[in-house]
Amino acid sequence: MNVRRSAAVLAAVAVFGSVAAPAAFADTASPSPSAKLPSGLYGDSDPKFDGVFRQSYALLAQDSAGVKPAAKAVDWLTGQQCASGGFAAFRADAGEPCDSKTMVDSNSTAAAVQALGALGGQDKTVKKSVDWLKSVQNGDGGWGYNPGMDSDANSTGIVIGALTAAGQKPQSVKSQDGKSAYDALPALSMSCDKDGGAFGLADVKTGKLSPNADATAAGVLGGHGKGLVVDEAKKEAAAPKCEKAKTAEQAASNGTGYLLKTLAEGDDHLMSSLPGAKNMPDLGNTADSVLALAAAGQPEQAKKSAEWLSKNSAQWAEKSGPAAYSQLIFAAHAAGMDPRDFGGADLVKQLNAQGPAPQAAEKGDEKKDSDDDGSGVSIWWIIGVGMVAGIGIGFLYSGNKKKQQL
Repeated sequence: MNVRRSAAVLAAVAVFGSVAAPAAFADTASPSPSAKLPSGLYGDSDPKFDGVFRQSYALLAQDSAGVKPAAKAVDWLTGQQCASGGFAAFRADAGEPCDSKTMVDSNSTAAAVQALGALGGQDKTVKKSVDWLKSVQNGDGGWGYNPGMDSDANSTGIVIGALTAAGQKPQSVKSQDGKSAYDALPALSMSCDKDGGAFGLADVKTGKLSPNADATAAGVLGGHGKGLVVDEAKKEAAAPKCEKAKTAEQAASNGTGYLLKTLAEGDDHLMSSLPGAKNMPDLGNTADSVLALAAAGQPEQAKKSAEWLSKNSAQWAEKSGPAAYSQLIFAAHAAGMDPRDFGGADLVKQLNAQGPAPQAAEKGDEKKDSDDDGSGVSIWWIIGVGMVAGIGIGFLYSGNKKKQQL
């Protein structure tokens, strides 16, 4: 998996049935040579399923590295917001108003809030998005990928990060049933005995939760009230002890233990085995785990995993584009490493080259030619799942009594 929201999308697909083999979706997202992407957008691959998400990641990563993004890149992101305050994954014509067919989602909205909140000067935009997120909060206190869907750890975790970025206290943001996100997280945590205390992801066929590193990283971050930019932990916390998760704090502690154990067993990185694909290193979720461990006060393993990424991520990042470069920048920051010398690579310069030249670009940074042919390789897992999710969500919206707010 290339970016963390993939697990939330997969959780959405669980509502509708099986997902086709990922191999069937490989390299389907690159636009045709004649397609022209918005000049303010980061990345060359088709933005249909991840435009707002990757843009938000890119702008937040630049800000974390002291780079001021291009004004048109920020304008493109703010222009994607619906009147309700919610964001969809991508709107090709932002001049057209959102309607009942516009699939706004919590993940795109929360990522945009984190980016715009960090950049500053976007108070009205951020407030509208936060208000929308509050309006679609589930009764259990958590969030699903789309309004009306069951809460999942990924969506709940990234929304917690958005609330924090907006100056809100997540524990004070409560549903009509009086529940906060910290009430939802324990229910998404797995048992200590057979599941190792991980956070779960809904199975695509049965809807049953299964231990998942992606969901666990998001749950741990959320449990600590953190967003995507996490400072390096200066002291090593005590080794977590897995116990029944009655609180979000305990659920996060259990998840931390799961990540520590899984990373240690995998030579400091995670492995991913998806239907139709061979088992291979999972760089995106390894990067997310670095953030989670830094938030949990586990700098030793966070540094080890970040160092593994610095030696093994170049090809993955080049193929995956701005979201991947951003994840690596976040991981470097959380591990106390220099993103401008990450295994010899200047991640900041490489990210800047994925879109319009920032206002405060470093000397030597190159501007992407927005008229170049799209040569980026698609984030195929997200796109493949997104295709299926898009079909299924249409049925959900047509039959769901809880109408999506616009």
